Amino acid sequence: MNPLLTDDADAVLRLALAGGSVPSRRRLLEQHGDAGRALRAGPMAWRAAGCSPGQCSRLAAPDPALLARAQAWLAEPDHHLLSITSEDYPVLLRHQPEAPPGLFVQGDPAALWHPGVAVVGSRTPSPSGAELAAEFAGALARSGLSVISGLAAGVDARAHDAALRVPEGVTVAVVATGLDQTYPPAHAKLQSRIAARAAVVSEYPPGIAPKAHQFPARNRLIAGLALGTLVIEAAHRSGALITARLAAEAGREVFAVPGSVRNPRARGCHRLIREGAQLVEHPDEVIAGLTALAGSLGQALRSRLGAPTEQARPAPRGAPPFSDPDYQRLWQALDDNPTGMDSLIQRSGLTTAQLSAMLLIMELDGKVVSHYGHYCRKP
Repeated sequence: MNPLLTDDADAVLRLALAGGSVPSRRRLLEQHGDAGRALRAGPMAWRAAGCSPGQCSRLAAPDPALLARAQAWLAEPDHHLLSITSEDYPVLLRHQPEAPPGLFVQGDPAALWHPGVAVVGSRTPSPSGAELAAEFAGALARSGLSVISGLAAGVDARAHDAALRVPEGVTVAVVATGLDQTYPPAHAKLQSRIAARAAVVSEYPPGIAPKAHQFPARNRLIAGLALGTLVIEAAHRSGALITARLAAEAGREVFAVPGSVRNPRARGCHRLIREGAQLVEHPDEVIAGLTALAGSLGQALRSRLGAPTEQARPAPRGAPPFSDPDYQRLWQALDDNPTGMDSLIQRSGLTTAQLSAMLLIMELDGKVVSHYGHYCRKP
């Protein structure tokens, strides 16, 4: 029997099937500690957490066909459901306020912890754009970074395929449907290859078909799982620009490859560069821009798996957990009460991007706790 088919996993599944607002379901989980207690709390507690009438109705009585379909899917090998309260939930994503309460994973959930770069762009790239997607993705995979994308046509598919062509290369696909189907259907073989090597992930339960509003929502997961986002060819109005904006708002790095002024697919990249994205012409520039944060994630992962590290040793209560002066300023700006980013900026004098990266590292190291975009020292 699949170990996920426990009472708590079934409760996580019911939370996922409830759909609707993510913050309300996440709040419900965090207020009660786990999904089982959250469901047993009943309608009054659900409403107090902000759940809508429709969500409350679905929490009380999930669609039986969808529930049975999801349970059957989870009973298959290498099919997983990760609760945001689980230590296996990818911490880069959990750091974000809009992180879903549950993630469906086909493949190896550990791949979601692998330091990675989102590679996104046009669904109809130029021949040179498609070549650049493969060149950058292959180099990133050879460097040891995973390539994260959305399984879409064009740049996404070329990036996934290039990473898979690298021996031991890691690539993660984030999709906007249930994992029992593929969109576009022509990428079914590619999805299977990715799941066999690493992971395909979705917040949507099995049985959920593609709908237009699910694709922009999917982009926040791509941005949230990655250390940074690389855009290769994007029109002025495109999903790739949504992903880049979400990455910037999360304090992650954004990189853009410039193109010809005569290429309409390059206009989105030029716009990103004007707005502060890093102009890159070679994969090494992306790798160099992410080295420090990738190293910190690797250190945290080793600590999580029980390997001895210097930072794993407990510090005295109230002592700064890092010797770097900027971290000490941030530590002094934090206290036992959750504090918002605006206040932390004012107290520490650090920028949003600096704070986001530093808070992530401190959360990975177990020094800081996040509550809906507010941060405090871990008790």
